[in-house]
Amino acid sequence: MTQSCLDEIKYNDDGLVPAIAQDARTGVVLMLAWMNREAVETTIAEQRAVYFSRSRQKLWRKGEESGHVQNLKDIRLDCDNDAILLRVEQVGDIACHTGRTSCFYQGIDGDQWRALDPVVKPSEQIYGEHKD
Repeated sequence: MTQSCLDEIKYNDDGLVPAIAQDARTGVVLMLAWMNREAVETTIAEQRAVYFSRSRQKLWRKGEESGHVQNLKDIRLDCDNDAILLRVEQVGDIACHTGRTSCFYQGIDGDQWRALDPVVKPSEQIYGEHKD
């Protein structure tokens, strides 16, 4: 990706752009994270999802702790140039730190949010401790 392509992305005031990860095979939306310019560049260079961790204030290579890497298949920019879609191959079929396939596992049940999708592997087995 050329510098001019990176310049076309509209980052927010914090220098970030939302990035949606979607399973390239199934179409399932896996997660939403944030990317800064360096994360976009690194994602393209390494052909794997690299995000910017707002809590740690540094780049975060998806799967660096869990092994659940997201291999990049395609990258798209929306019509307003302010959101990125990463179509990925999700290694291990787990994208969420809760051990589920997708971070979007909750649905409305009556007047409450409930977990609708099962845990594939408990987070304690992935990280060695509970991680919220």
